[in-house]
Amino acid sequence: MSDILDLSLAELADAIYMRKISSKEAAGASIDAFARHGERLNAVVGIDADRALEQAAILDDELTSGRRRGRLHGVPMAHKDMFYRSGRPSVCGTTLRRDFVPDVTATALARLDDAGAIDMGRLNMVEFALGITGHNRHTGHPRNPWNTAHITGGSSSGPVASVAARLIPASLGSDTGGSIRVPACCTGLVGLKPTYGRISRFGAMPLSQSLDHVGVFTRTARDTAILLGILAGHDPRDPLSAHHRVPDYEHGLEHGLEGLRVGYVAASDEVDMADEVVALLEESRAALADLGAELVEIHLPDIAPLNTMRRCLMFSEATAHHLDFLEDMRDGYTAETLARMEPGLGIDAASYLRARSWRSVALRRFMAETFAGFDVL
Repeated sequence: MSDILDLSLAELADAIYMRKISSKEAAGASIDAFARHGERLNAVVGIDADRALEQAAILDDELTSGRRRGRLHGVPMAHKDMFYRSGRPSVCGTTLRRDFVPDVTATALARLDDAGAIDMGRLNMVEFALGITGHNRHTGHPRNPWNTAHITGGSSSGPVASVAARLIPASLGSDTGGSIRVPACCTGLVGLKPTYGRISRFGAMPLSQSLDHVGVFTRTARDTAILLGILAGHDPRDPLSAHHRVPDYEHGLEHGLEGLRVGYVAASDEVDMADEVVALLEESRAALADLGAELVEIHLPDIAPLNTMRRCLMFSEATAHHLDFLEDMRDGYTAETLARMEPGLGIDAASYLRARSWRSVALRRFMAETFAGFDVL
């Protein structure tokens, strides 16, 4: 059974479609894996085994009758506990929402449902998604499956621990200030923070409207392409979601890297890198060159003003979402979350509005200056 979870999302979906593995076997393997390792990794808020097996049986019957819901038919997944499912609790890593039961289902979950995925349950996260290490004094600190003495990164700590440990092949996460990118780096996964608005945020716990992104964790680029193709697209319930056409991301993987210009930041006195990181970057550059990419050394412009703008937007908007809790239930927050939230109380409206108006101009200028002469960084 454990061999089932060694398969990538694409491989598992294909095996189920070809009737080499049943949906019930796949769900059962994931349930067993969570039972063996979920508590040790402190990755889980709640796995609904009965619901998952019932859904798997329905999906098996549908496949027998010739119906395939979509690319993920019968594939088990579980997600960061900030994606709402109507009628199911969602505590978002805090005791302040222990009784919260949403009456809406996140668009991202609904699109995975339509594609045939099995929602196994809810995974641990940093309180209110405000933290980069993965630590949570309410729910306990998730552990990195590669070395349980190391952090997972945050705030999407439970998802990366679960995918890296091969309890599930993929999971939804969110990224406002690094909550997909940092955990993916800490656990060796493919983490995608897509372009703003590419995936609907409806039904996901808000942190900062200007900066919130829904994304995914997988073990392969192909799995990421499959999920992005399923999740992307305009949603009228998220007015900031993009209207752009959704391309065939999976097909795009076949194009190769020939002629692609890849910019890289060289180690220097201005960029503090450990020797091990420098060596790995050299290996990565060599691998990209072998695949046909053209490597272009670049120097980044000063990003400190952009980071100041980001902090102003994020802390202002996060604090606005939490004003009622901060006034009435302040003691319910961990000290770490309060320390991250309180700077927003000191940001005046004029500073916030200046940051919003400057953002688009600054980003366009940064992109034009930084990406001149190459395609990806």
